[in-house]
Order: sequence, then structure tokens, then C-alpha cells
Amino acid sequence: MELGAVFPQTEIGDDPVAVRDFAQAVEAMGLTHLLIYDHVLGASPARFGDQQVPYTTESMFHEPFVTLGYLAAYTSTIELVTGVIILPQRQTVLVAKQAAQVDLLSGGRLRLGIGTGWNHVEYEALSEDFHNRGKRQEEQVALMRALWANDSVDFEGKWHTVRQAGINPRPGRQIPIEFGGGAPALIDRAARIGDGWMPQVGTDEAAAAVSDILDRREAAGHPRTGFTIQVQARLREGDADSWGATAATWREAGATHMSATTMNAGLEGLDAHLRAIEEWQKIVG
Repeated sequence: MELGAVFPQTEIGDDPVAVRDFAQAVEAMGLTHLLIYDHVLGASPARFGDQQVPYTTESMFHEPFVTLGYLAAYTSTIELVTGVIILPQRQTVLVAKQAAQVDLLSGGRLRLGIGTGWNHVEYEALSEDFHNRGKRQEEQVALMRALWANDSVDFEGKWHTVRQAGINPRPGRQIPIEFGGGAPALIDRAARIGDGWMPQVGTDEAAAAVSDILDRREAAGHPRTGFTIQVQARLREGDADSWGATAATWREAGATHMSATTMNAGLEGLDAHLRAIEEWQKIVG
């Protein structure tokens, strides 16, 4: 199981030097991947009434594609992972173009994690339909892969039309697409057309969840191997003993990648985040 880190979006601040230093430090630790969250905008809590939401207008979010393009120039080996781009609230062709550019600038180091999201306010502001987001996601994946593979595309879908057009430059490969989420329809979609899955289940369900999605892949005619299972370790939860136990459970279940997230752990400053990640790496590595 490869180890990585989550970019501390909400706590790293707006200093570009700190953004660079964080990425270079985790790469120097020997971690294999850097995962970044996505939100285009935050909403006032008043928009959600009594519903508790994890992010609001007070939550800072660096734009993932721009940030990863910036970090591509300052790193050389670490994989750059979106976890996850909220795909249905974005224009599909533009995402294909942006992902291709990051992959080119990084020398083929992008893994594109995608999801459907929970924030209807973002969908409203971006003029996209919140209610059919899951159904549109599958067509979006098909269109992106066509754009990455062909100089010119003729694509006629339910929600997308591209006639004799393409992106240039194209990536030198099909960028891996991993699905994030836990809804039954999402798990089925990930098994049928995904290159990986970013589950949202606890350790008690880890073995059964991994076995289930691999069974679904096999039923869809795909091999059980070569499929990424990307999970997260929340360092705010538990202590060193529980970190080790969590990693061991996911490793045994078949997870291929685990990234440590230090957000909401009461850490202040870049050095504190890096020390926590280094401690976690020593325990679980």
C-alpha cells in the first residue's frame, strides 16, 4: 500500500511559498502521492438551514488544477491526485482540457479522482443541474476519454455534443479516472468504467467493500488487478496505535493507496502539519 498526503486546503493559507514547500516536503519524505480536495465556492451556513455542512464561506480552497499545475513545476516524482473534482458541476470539455494540461506539465503524474458532491449551492452558482449529477457523470467520463484519445471527436450524448473538434495538446495516455463516493449507483459505475475507487466507509466495512467492488468489476468483464483503492487516514481521529491499526486493516483489505489528512487536527503552521504526517508515515510505513 502506497502512502501519501492530503494537501491541507483549509489550513495552509494563501502564501504560494507554503503551498510549494508542503508539496516538496512530502515528496522528500518519500510519499508517493499528494491528494487535493475541490470546492469552487463556499456558501453561507444560512443556505443550509439546520443541516450541518463541512465547508462554508470561511473555508479556503485553492483551485485544484491551477494548484497542481503550479506544483508540477516544483516536484518531480510525486503523483498529483484530485480527491475529488466535483465533475458534474463543471463543463466536461474544460475539465478534459485542464486535466490534460496538468498531466502534460507533470510528466504523466495526474490521477483524476471525480465525484458528484453534496453542495447544491455550488451547482446553482455554476448553472448546472444538481439533481441529475450522477447520471451525467458517466457520459462526462466517456467524453473526456474520447477527447484524450482522438485529435478530433464526434460525440453525441444526452447532455453533450461535440462535432469535429478536439483538445490540443492531448495527454500522452488515458489519464486514470477514480470515482469517489459510497452510493450504490456510484460503486457500480466505478466498477464498470473506473480505474479506481475512493471509498467513504469505515474500517469495519473495509474488507467487504473492497471485495464487493472487485466482484462487480469481475462481473463487468474487468480484471480484479490494476484497480486503485485510494483511502484516507484522518489524523485527528485516534492516536498512534489506532493509526497503525487503521492502516493494517486497509492494507489487508486490499487498499492500494492511503493518504494522511491533517486538517481539523488542531495543528497550527506548516511545520506542525508536516511533523504529524512524518510521524504517521513512520508508524504505518
